[in-house]
Amino acid sequence: MIKLALKAVLAAWLMTLLMACSPLKVLNAFTPSSTFSRTSDLAYGPDPRNKLDVYTPKDAAPDAPVVVFFYGGSWTSGSRGDYAFVGEALASRGIVAVLADYRLYPQVHYQELLQDSAQAVVWTRDHIRQFGGDPAKLYVMGHSAGAYNAAMLALDPQWLAAAGTTPSIIKGWVGLAGPYDFLPIEDAEVKPVFYFPNSPPDSQPINHVSAASPPALLIASVDDTEVNPQRNTGGMASRLRAQGVSVREVYFSRTSHRTLVGALARPLRSLAPVLEEVAAFIHAQDQAQVSSVSVSR
Repeated sequence: MIKLALKAVLAAWLMTLLMACSPLKVLNAFTPSSTFSRTSDLAYGPDPRNKLDVYTPKDAAPDAPVVVFFYGGSWTSGSRGDYAFVGEALASRGIVAVLADYRLYPQVHYQELLQDSAQAVVWTRDHIRQFGGDPAKLYVMGHSAGAYNAAMLALDPQWLAAAGTTPSIIKGWVGLAGPYDFLPIEDAEVKPVFYFPNSPPDSQPINHVSAASPPALLIASVDDTEVNPQRNTGGMASRLRAQGVSVREVYFSRTSHRTLVGALARPLRSLAPVLEEVAAFIHAQDQAQVSSVSVSR
């Protein structure tokens, strides 16, 4: 009981600190390095932003599962180094984590950043054995804009096909507060990324769901004010179920759009069991299909 109270106090203090400072740097400052070994600045393509880092669990089992993680930032900002706490979280659960940068607007539009994301996944499939991962246990995961990237790779065959493979190399995908159905675009920062007002319906992940889509874990915050959870997470889950695809849909009440991914960091894990859900989903795929279920917590 005392330990839980102390965790709650620490979480509250950190939330205050996060509001005053650079949130991601604060979380990384509280992230231990004892659970992983990191190999940084690996190039998967020719552009300076085509780089990734690999986090290998210190006590990794042979042929560990692998997650390629894409961060958010409205496709206009972000850096893999800001999300070291995500690499640590996954590694602490025996998962090899790959954190990839990708080109951003205004350098590119959504098609090119998806091309980069696909190249990062193909690089991972081709090289991850040397980092202790099993390419047959490959997952994609993202938060916010990064969840869009993960969804498009998992659902729309054209992106991995252009990289010389198919979505069948993806065993499952995880979306945290992802935008999957957001036309017409309202966010002024996002509009030019998708050629507004001529944003193509083909750009929307929800329009690519099929019976062949891989299993999904979709997590959102009940009170997310940035990405509507009912339309996006709820709508995607319903579309997947309608096609007979296994999906777990979870909503948390103590997190926001941003703290949902922050809850992967050790100091904020008391906010919601996001890491437990992700780890359970990934490890379950090696045993059996997850049940199609909606959960609120």
